Amino acid sequence: YPWGYDSDNGPDQWHKNYPIAKGRHQSPIEINNKEVHYDRSLLPWFASYDPGAAKTILNNGKTCRVVFDDSFDRSVLRGGPLVGVYRLRQLHFHWGSSDDHGSEHVVNGVRYAGELHLLHWNPKYSNYLDAVKRTDGIAVLAIFLQVGKTPKPEMKRILEEINAIKTKGKEAPFPNFDPSILFPKSHDYWTYHGSFTTPPCEECITWIVLREPIIVSSDQV
Repeated sequence: YPWGYDSDNGPDQWHKNYPIAKGRHQSPIEINNKEVHYDRSLLPWFASYDPGAAKTILNNGKTCRVVFDDSFDRSVLRGGPLVGVYRLRQLHFHWGSSDDHGSEHVVNGVRYAGELHLLHWNPKYSNYLDAVKRTDGIAVLAIFLQVGKTPKPEMKRILEEINAIKTKGKEAPFPNFDPSILFPKSHDYWTYHGSFTTPPCEECITWIVLREPIIVSSDQV
């Protein structure tokens, strides 16, 4: 089914074709400091990414996506709220029509200019499509993009390649990229169990939402 972000096909309408969009564990959410609980059992998280796993950059008509080789435990996320390792499959961005909105999650009433999602799946399941059917199948590391005065040099590579994928369905080689260069200094995070933020909105995601945004320029957004 076609879906988008307009009034006739936007999030309020998704449940008509994707019933789980009315579920109890839907994302995104607003994170409010007054309602967050500190859990001392949570561990630090670690990402170990092989730059050689980066394969292609793609325009899927909704976003820019960088795809990685996930045929073995080559680039992985572990720790935090996760049990075992999760394999990096792709990263993509969410952004808006202006600098004051565009992120999926909201923090204390504030919406950021954009949000980067690094999507990983649990290899204890036979493949990615099997993992999305499981409550512990997917882990997404989410990083906010906040507009400041200075551009973020580490974004340059992705932005240069976007010129090659200006239309839907376009794909270009994107070798040798380590997405951990995009991480903020602090690894502090919020975590909760939720869903994909686009249809079919499966409720299979352990979210790790980083508290510290990365600063990008308005031009970069």
